[in-house]
Amino acid sequence: MKSLYQSTISSLPLLGHGKVRDNYAVGDDKILIVTTDRLSAFDVVMNEPIPGKGMVLNQMSDFWFEKLGHIVPNHLTGVAPESVVAPEEVEQVKGRAVVAKRLKPILVEAVVRGYIIGSGWKDYQATGSICGIQLPAGLRQADKLPEPLFTPAAKADLGEHDENISFADMEQRIGSELANKIRDISIQLYKTAADYAATRGIIIADTKFEFGLDENGVLHLMDEVLTADSSRFWPADSYAPDMSPPSFDKQFVRDYLETLKDWNKAPPAPPLPQDVIEKTQAKYFEAIERLTGEKLKV
Repeated sequence: MKSLYQSTISSLPLLGHGKVRDNYAVGDDKILIVTTDRLSAFDVVMNEPIPGKGMVLNQMSDFWFEKLGHIVPNHLTGVAPESVVAPEEVEQVKGRAVVAKRLKPILVEAVVRGYIIGSGWKDYQATGSICGIQLPAGLRQADKLPEPLFTPAAKADLGEHDENISFADMEQRIGSELANKIRDISIQLYKTAADYAATRGIIIADTKFEFGLDENGVLHLMDEVLTADSSRFWPADSYAPDMSPPSFDKQFVRDYLETLKDWNKAPPAPPLPQDVIEKTQAKYFEAIERLTGEKLKV
């Protein structure tokens, strides 16, 4: 399978390269978002692509945008990406791009946690709480939380780590009404998605959503949604608390990187061995097939 590490579309103005996505202007009101095969871990972009990963993320997001469209509007326009680029650039967008509404992004990530894992587990071990939210004593790693927690994060510049913030801080940054609306919608999105995923044998441990406002101030879900990059997916049949469960996401890469004693989680990224690349690719491919019941459309 051919991989795309970075797109080279010259028929549209480049807006910028993110960790994984390349954005181009389509007129004044739309954006072409190309999801590449780049992988970032600990907010550092790896040097090697994961072939097909961008297609998985793009098609997974499309699947969820459709399934959750009744809860909140999203950034999709329905315009075919192939129709906005030059003929010789079609291969770069096929299966891995969308034409989205140009929204004003809200610079707070909406993180929802259904299980205690990752930075939440470290926070709980140290303080008995997650992002200042007090939790019952005696919880184990990967335990299901009594109720999903909303723990916002301030978006960082490329290469920097996002910073967990309190809900009060979020209210101060974007206003109380909008903060409450985003929290309520995020928890509803998470619960709806988690209920569906459970029917497919997948636990969604946590996820993050991104939102933006259109020219009329209407809130939209944007960027990516419930992908293997923005969420932790665990196979239900091998889940057990008191451990870090196996997952269908880039946790495999994170776990490998954690074994490197001489890397300080800052650029430049260390090289990824071929077997780590191949096993990570297999995880992404299995995730979309389990979730949607269909193989990746290549």
